[in-house]
Amino acid sequence: MAFDFDTVIDRRDSDSSKWAAYDGHDVIPMPVADMDFVSPPAVLQALRERIDHGIFGYPDPTESLQNTVVTMLQRDHDWTVDPSWLVWLPGLVVGLNLFTRMLPENAAQATVTPIYPPFLVAPANTGRRLIKVPLRPAAENYQMDMAALEAAFAQPDCHGFLLSNPHNPSGRVYTRDELDALAVLAIKHDVLVCSDEIHCGLILDDSLRHVPLATLSPAIAERTVTLMAPSKTFNLAGLQCAFAIIPDAKLRLRYQRAARGIVTEISVMGMAACEAAYTHGESWRIELIAYLRQNEEALQQCVASLPGISCHTIEATYLAWLDCRQCGITNPHQHLLDHGLALSDGRHFGDPGFVRLNFGCPRSTLEAGLKRLRHAFEGNTTA
Repeated sequence: MAFDFDTVIDRRDSDSSKWAAYDGHDVIPMPVADMDFVSPPAVLQALRERIDHGIFGYPDPTESLQNTVVTMLQRDHDWTVDPSWLVWLPGLVVGLNLFTRMLPENAAQATVTPIYPPFLVAPANTGRRLIKVPLRPAAENYQMDMAALEAAFAQPDCHGFLLSNPHNPSGRVYTRDELDALAVLAIKHDVLVCSDEIHCGLILDDSLRHVPLATLSPAIAERTVTLMAPSKTFNLAGLQCAFAIIPDAKLRLRYQRAARGIVTEISVMGMAACEAAYTHGESWRIELIAYLRQNEEALQQCVASLPGISCHTIEATYLAWLDCRQCGITNPHQHLLDHGLALSDGRHFGDPGFVRLNFGCPRSTLEAGLKRLRHAFEGNTTA
C-alpha cells in the first residue's frame, strides 16, 4: 500500500470526543463514527497552504470548490448537477434539522428504525412529530417495509421522510429497485425526502453501486434534499464542511429560508480540505476501502465465533451493527464497557439489544478491541 493505515496515532490527549470520554480509563473506544486514520496527504498539504495564506476571514465557497463538487458527482454517481443547486452547510446534522424546520409547523415526518440517532431527535427539536417505521429483517440485511412506509406516508400530517443511504447503522446499500419503490410512494403521497448520503464513498462490496435517490427521476428530484460531505470518507468531520443538493428552486429557497439567522458560514479550512479530497483523494480512498474490507473480515470471523452474537454482511461504511439479543445479557453496551470496550448503544438508534462498532481504525487497535469483545462474551473478566 502506498498509504499508511497501520500506524496508531495516540488521540487520548487530543481533542477527540471519542477518546476523551474515557480518558484515564482502560477502555478502547469504538463508538463515534470518525476514523483513527490520518487524512489523505493531499488534504494535509492543502491545509498547510491555506494556513500559509494567513488570513481567515468570512468565506464564500469559491467557483473552483463548487466545480470540484459538481465534477465529483458526475464522476462518482453519474449525476449532472448545476452549481446553483448546492447549499453549503457546516455539517450534515445541521442539514437534517433544517429539513425538519422547513416543513409546516404541525407536520409529521417518518423514518425507519434502527437509524442514526439525530434522525430520531431532529423532528422533536422543531416540535414536529416522528413516525417510526421498523425495517424488516432479512437473511442478507434489513429491507424497507414498503407497506408500512405507505401507511406512514398516507397519514394526513406526514410531510417528510428522513432516509439514510447507505444506511447507518447497518451498512446497507439500498438497491435501485428499493429506491424506485420509495420514490413512487413519496410522489404519490406528496412527501418530501431528506436523503443522508454521507457514507456514499465507503461502499465495501464492489458488486454494489450507490444510487442517489434524486437521480431516479425529475419527479423525485424536485422533492428531495440530498445531504453529502467528504467528512466520513476522508476523515474530515472536525473541519465543518458539508452541502445539500436541491435541484428544485422553490424547495431550495424554502431550505435556505429555514437556515437564515441560524446557520453560519462553513469553515475556510473545511473548504480547502473538501476541494483537495475530491480532487486528489481517490487513490487514498481506494486503499482505505481495501483496508476496511480486511478489517470487516477480521471482525466477522470474530463475531462468528461468539455464541448469541451476529452481524449482517456490511455493504458500506466502517460500522458494524452487532445483534446481541440472543446472548443472554440484558445490557450488552454496559457489559462491554465493563470489559473495557466502548461501543454505541443500540437503544439510541431505536433498537435495544444491539451495539454499533466502528472498525475504521488500525488493525492493531481493532485486534485489541476484538480481544475484549471475545472475553466479554466468553465470560472472561480480564482484558
